Amino acid sequence: MAERKSETTLEQKGDRELVITRLFNAPARMVFEAWTQPELVRRWWAPASHEVAVVSIEADVRVGGTWRYVLKPKQHPQFAFYGEYHEVTPHTRLRYSSIFEPFPDLPTQTTVSFEARGEQTLLTSSELYASAEALKMALESGMEHGMRETMDQLDELVQSLGG
Repeated sequence: MAERKSETTLEQKGDRELVITRLFNAPARMVFEAWTQPELVRRWWAPASHEVAVVSIEADVRVGGTWRYVLKPKQHPQFAFYGEYHEVTPHTRLRYSSIFEPFPDLPTQTTVSFEARGEQTLLTSSELYASAEALKMALESGMEHGMRETMDQLDELVQSLGG
């Protein structure tokens, strides 16, 4: 019998915060590496149904290090997300800024925890937006569908890696 896929939950807290959770059938080390290693991020970060190509992935995963992901939708100009790492605790926690290049004045602060539960990992990502309007813009952009799809792709990736 095939293992049932875990659901991704999204909860809005207050007018500026989104909390995303997902249980992965893989150890925390593997989920953390898939979240931070460019060659693995490239395989899950862009929603496949949107026909978005990953142009480049750069990540210097250390406190003070920066990251930048450049994407190219099939029918639109390329765009990037980028930020800086503020906390890096391997296999358990990351905290970083995230900026969508077209809106550099609206940074998001993201904290991701990777909680080991035996051979499973509970991932919790808390995204604190610069304003209520910035969160509203993100939700209206269709980010929820894309986020759910990328979490499914991350799940498939860690399963393929032997999770």
